[in-house]
Amino acid sequence: MNRRTKTVAVTAAILLTLGAGGVAIASSDHAPAPAAAPAALSEAAALTGTAKLHRPAGDDITFSFDAHLAEQNRQDPKKATGTFRFSHYKGDWGGYAEVKVDCLATGGKVAVVSGVVVETDVKEFRKARVGVTVHDDAGGDRLGYTWMTADPQKDKVPPCLSGAPFEKVEKGTGDFKVTPWEFVYPTE
Repeated sequence: MNRRTKTVAVTAAILLTLGAGGVAIASSDHAPAPAAAPAALSEAAALTGTAKLHRPAGDDITFSFDAHLAEQNRQDPKKATGTFRFSHYKGDWGGYAEVKVDCLATGGKVAVVSGVVVETDVKEFRKARVGVTVHDDAGGDRLGYTWMTADPQKDKVPPCLSGAPFEKVEKGTGDFKVTPWEFVYPTE
């Protein structure tokens, strides 16, 4: 397992275990890989980008997204593809997770993405479905996640479900990009 992937999984697990009260130390060695550039194909929705969360204690918490809903799947957000990663470190403590996307819904500058953890070094996150909400705001991106209120070992998180974007990203780190989704309503 490469170091960046391991870092993201450890962070995810730690966030799950400790919720918003966890701690971590910033280190460029623990940052997840930047999101890949979106495909040239037309997309119905997308969420890309990377940011670090703001924590006064100096935790190194990073989220990175590369999630897409192809135009031909516009009516079914559960056909979204891609991955997202998160990590949380402080000192010698921390964890990461890599998640395979299973649902993406966006509206305006807000995206909700969910998926199943496929790689982690935090046992609480293994094979759990987790969700993240992102608010792509020029004044400062925000983020929320399911493990703040749901225990990944006990609670079943449905696809495309997450919490309000209560976390602030560190100034200068938010580069989230949300492509708004428009559901096409039947005319008859």
